[in-house]
Amino acid sequence: MAPVLQVRDLRTHFFTKAGVVKAVDGVSFDVDAGGFMGLVGESGCGKSMTALSIMRLVPSPPGQIVGGEVLLEGRNVLDFSDPEMRDIRGNHIGMVFQEPMTSLNPGLTIGRQITESLELHLNLDRRHALTRAAELLELVGIPEPANRLSDYPHQFSGGMRQRVMIAIGLSCNPKLLLADEPTTALDVTVQAQVLELIDKLRQELGLAVLLITHNLGVVARYVDEVKIMYAGKIVEQGSARDIYKSPKHPYTRGLLGSVPRLDDTSSRLIPIDGMPPHLGQLPAGCAFRARCTHAVDRCAREVPQLQAVAPGHDSACWEADHLD
Repeated sequence: MAPVLQVRDLRTHFFTKAGVVKAVDGVSFDVDAGGFMGLVGESGCGKSMTALSIMRLVPSPPGQIVGGEVLLEGRNVLDFSDPEMRDIRGNHIGMVFQEPMTSLNPGLTIGRQITESLELHLNLDRRHALTRAAELLELVGIPEPANRLSDYPHQFSGGMRQRVMIAIGLSCNPKLLLADEPTTALDVTVQAQVLELIDKLRQELGLAVLLITHNLGVVARYVDEVKIMYAGKIVEQGSARDIYKSPKHPYTRGLLGSVPRLDDTSSRLIPIDGMPPHLGQLPAGCAFRARCTHAVDRCAREVPQLQAVAPGHDSACWEADHLD
């Protein structure tokens, strides 16, 4: 399938008194129509800022998209005017933001928060917008949807609020859905329900989905492709099968080693030592070097670039060929 989204060498920097913070530093990937991609990494690695850059919602100042392209069906949204971009947001690209407990406006009813985008983008009148809002709540599995439109966010559980956020993201039939940590602060059972819902809607509606998460265990069952981010860069990419079966970057191995496994309850979890580097004070060479047990002298001198380690599987590690 043709890509709905093509990100090319995207660079988003924050210009602060302490220096330049390279939050997104040369990121490239495609999301195919109907595809399900996972963007994975620790907090602070640049995942959410990548999504905000795609939506052109980077806080400015101090943030600025300084380079690259974001092609939506071949058109670079970074060249769009502000009115054109407002038409893209919600209408062509939907987004489910982090933290369902705080993403909804506590002073507005659920119905009003859904109908706002319907009236703005689809030019629906109030009556038809409410009808469509009830259909959306039913689509995401909320019981008695017509009766819940007049309720406020505090009358919904965390899982139900996340379903409302998904309904808002899908309200104008976008081609692409950006789901930024959609299971944050939800219990394990509700996490599974939300991910099943997103995958079900993807298949039924032909959506392309970019799922952003810190947990490789969360995406294992759903995504087709995985991109691993660290310090603003993609350090490994490939099919979900390749990434889980044969990870070729020490950081990916660390993420996998910190996820509990039901098929091997005797093994201890192995945390990644240290902390991610400050993006405004990156060390020379490989940014992961200080936390890596496979580092060699070359890692201190040269920044590794993504190189093929197998067909369709790339790693930015000088020692990738020596990882068993």
